[in-house]
Amino acid sequence: MLTREDDVDAHALHRQGWTISAIARHLGHDRKTIRAYLRGDRVAGVRRPAGVDVFDPYLDYVRARLGEDPHLWAQTLFDEVVGLGYARSYPTFTRQLRRRRLRPHCEPCAPARGRPAAVIDHPPGEETQWDWVELPDPPQQWGWAGKAYLLVGALAYSGRWRGVLAASMDQPHLIDALDRTTRSLGGLSRVWRFDRMATVCHPGSGRITSSFAAVAKHYGVQVAICPPRRGNRKGVVEKANHTAAQRWWRTLADELSVEQAQASLEAWCQVRGDARLRPNDQAGKATVAVLAQAEHLAPVPARPFPATITVQRVASAQALVAYRGNHYSVPPELARGIVTVTHRLGDHHIDITTPSGVVITRHRLAADSAGVMVRDHGHVHALEHAALAAFTTAGPHRRKQRIPPGPAARAAADTLRAHQTTPHKPSEDTGVVIDLARYATAAKGRNTLT
Repeated sequence: MLTREDDVDAHALHRQGWTISAIARHLGHDRKTIRAYLRGDRVAGVRRPAGVDVFDPYLDYVRARLGEDPHLWAQTLFDEVVGLGYARSYPTFTRQLRRRRLRPHCEPCAPARGRPAAVIDHPPGEETQWDWVELPDPPQQWGWAGKAYLLVGALAYSGRWRGVLAASMDQPHLIDALDRTTRSLGGLSRVWRFDRMATVCHPGSGRITSSFAAVAKHYGVQVAICPPRRGNRKGVVEKANHTAAQRWWRTLADELSVEQAQASLEAWCQVRGDARLRPNDQAGKATVAVLAQAEHLAPVPARPFPATITVQRVASAQALVAYRGNHYSVPPELARGIVTVTHRLGDHHIDITTPSGVVITRHRLAADSAGVMVRDHGHVHALEHAALAAFTTAGPHRRKQRIPPGPAARAAADTLRAHQTTPHKPSEDTGVVIDLARYATAAKGRNTLT
């Protein structure tokens, strides 16, 4: 059985031109196994159990003991489970501990500071390092709830880096930013390196998720996950993050839109970032742009991975929805309302739906930041009809304008005056009788003051 990492490596090497025999020797597996995974006959990480696992009854006990004492010797723990009836050997027991990762990580015993850091050699075109940067206080007109995100990709050999702004760090936005940044960098390196972000791998184990394994296969790259507490393993992108935050984001103007801010970042990287001098063993000191010419990156697939991006927008008073630097029309009934824009990467159209998921309209996708207005003829006619129906020629009332009572008001006033001058006669059928003799009778016999 191949792990997801070996499966991704096999597909990447096969796309790079390796033969099945060479891949099998490189990964240490049989050629038939490699061929089955490349053809899609087998799924990585899925294995049929051979029989009943005798370790399962002792799993809770072992997990509880190692949770109480992470440094408990395996031999001591083995003696305890043997006393409870465990009938397998010590090597089988320790293999289960390693495979299930039952021994928890002890953070106080593994500090990150103070460790020596080695110089890591990065061959040209070998590695691209990726990381998210949280950028606080975006411009209010972006509507991004007080925080923006920037995915930064940096080529480890030359130091060239690019970034893409995103409203979220979920996997669809990550895939979109990966594709756009890769095209801006000029191509694909052989390896993509990430820290333990949950959209790429399981943070606890570092294993690639099945959804991101499909992304890696689509682009034909190998995925490398940094060990925990080893931030210096991707120091190139960490320095790029610091530069992006301090030299670009810190001075970004408030009046810029998202698309304008993205264009300003691209311009800054080309003018300032690529002009930086970096030491090199072969060329001494050279600019990032010169070193990037030796990367020899692979071409990017014609279409991005088909992830689906879903974002919420507020339609304008003209029943227009903004998306990636363009505006798309909706029916006039949704003006100033909340709608959802759904875009599948690689498709040439977008769907606009209600918050409940009902598709309202579909538009052909315009080029990003083109500034065009895509409108449906039916929406145009409906909007004009609604605007004309609400149109009026009456001017607003002036504060000092004289407006005397009209005929209707005067007629109502005359009715009120006539009612006030007519004497009131109690109706005979009301049943109300006023008799003063009753009050006199009630007053007799009452104590009075003398």
